Amino acid sequence: MPSWDLLITDAKLATLRPGAAAGDDPWGTVENAALAVADGRIAWLGPAAGLPSGDAAERWSAEGRWLTPALIDCHTHLLFGGDRAAEFEQRLAGASYAEIARAGGGIMSTVRATRAASDEDLLGGASRRLAALCRDGVTTVEIKSGYGLDLDTELRMLRLARRAGGAAGLRVRPTCLGAHALPADFDGDADAYIDFVCDTVLPAVAEENLADAVDAYCESIAFTPAQVARVFERARELGLPVRLHADQLSDCGGAALAARYGALSADHVEYSNDAGIAALAQAGSVAVLLPGAFVMLREETRPPVAALRAAGVPIALATDCNPGTSPVVSLLAMLPIAAAQFRLTPAECLAGVTRNAARVLGLADELGTLEAGKRADLAAWDVGHPRELAYWLGAQPLAALFRGGRRLEI
Repeated sequence: MPSWDLLITDAKLATLRPGAAAGDDPWGTVENAALAVADGRIAWLGPAAGLPSGDAAERWSAEGRWLTPALIDCHTHLLFGGDRAAEFEQRLAGASYAEIARAGGGIMSTVRATRAASDEDLLGGASRRLAALCRDGVTTVEIKSGYGLDLDTELRMLRLARRAGGAAGLRVRPTCLGAHALPADFDGDADAYIDFVCDTVLPAVAEENLADAVDAYCESIAFTPAQVARVFERARELGLPVRLHADQLSDCGGAALAARYGALSADHVEYSNDAGIAALAQAGSVAVLLPGAFVMLREETRPPVAALRAAGVPIALATDCNPGTSPVVSLLAMLPIAAAQFRLTPAECLAGVTRNAARVLGLADELGTLEAGKRADLAAWDVGHPRELAYWLGAQPLAALFRGGRRLEI
């Protein structure tokens, strides 16, 4: 007779299992269901009528609620100092993001504030943002560096990212974004800065095992494809997977560049061309769409969702939480915005913050679907159907949240 740590009964499951997307039911629905947890993992799930006899240390009735995988925010910059509300006012008055950046604002404004901030201040801000994400049903968050752009602050950010996750009871996947912008101390010599990232920053990150991936910003106001390629070559030598901020403001060939290095993801991709999309499909990379930045920057060029679908490129969604272009701390809010602005289906939206987001973080074997053997990161919702998660904007439908089968305070 099996012995479980937790048995959830009276549930409806949206498993988001991989085969569900190809069938008539994209949710992977199981009605009148039960789910058992042992040692932090899903030990059994299915129709309650088939539940094996067993003992459970704890029982919880979902009272007919929907149970889904807990949500995953796979692209954030939520550890930073200061804010850029004044720049938001400038953009509303007509200044472009690129103009503000060239005038010394933008990312460099946050770099200065982050370098000056204490560890306590940085952790305090990150903790508040993580708590807000947790209330949305999130148990796993990616956090990038990239607001240090010197060795000490980049390493400090990555260390603090893990500390913030531990304090919040959430799983954090740190990403090294050393090639985010050109700092003032390398003004006019981007190649020398890329040398510094490749020869100094990345080896130090790898030596301390501080990051799970390496990211870069490929754009006219950041770094060229050739410079990013050098970063990716070095990351590959150090055994670190890569991701890319690709084709956000223009078609820089970012999607194709990401695919060439087998990137986990290409993020933004508003201007990605057909060849780049085909390359992403061939490489098995995920396209991460970021509705918060799209709305806050008042962009007009939408990501090529139809082309991504046609090519079979998985689509993920994330907050892109950052102080400049996406001051967003609600992952749930991204679902109705992505549905309305990008025409994603509600099922695509939920898959984008579960199954496909797990793939972006290299966690597809652990998280993102409800399947036996996976981590018991679960969210229970007060909704009539999970499609409502991409319908209500600003609602708080989360009823309960479990990480590894342990219920979290929300």
